[in-house]
Amino acid sequence: MLLIPCPWCGPRDEVEFHYGGEAHIARPAEPDALDGAAWAQYLFMRSNPKGPFNLLRDTATHRILAVYKIGDPPPSGSTGS
Repeated sequence: MLLIPCPWCGPRDEVEFHYGGEAHIARPAEPDALDGAAWAQYLFMRSNPKGPFNLLRDTATHRILAVYKIGDPPPSGSTGS
């Protein structure tokens, strides 16, 4: 079991968390102006890198690097590099 330090309620079991997609994706400024290909790019295409994610967790080692609230920027120096 992996315990994840929730910024609101403390350590939580990993089963309480679900992947909600890549973080920090900006919505298109004018979504109605997008054609089908551009809309599909926005909805479905993600970088999916190996390494730190938001909840900053190294996907190679499962080491949690940082936890921060949605909307807050990642803590400085927490990228694991």
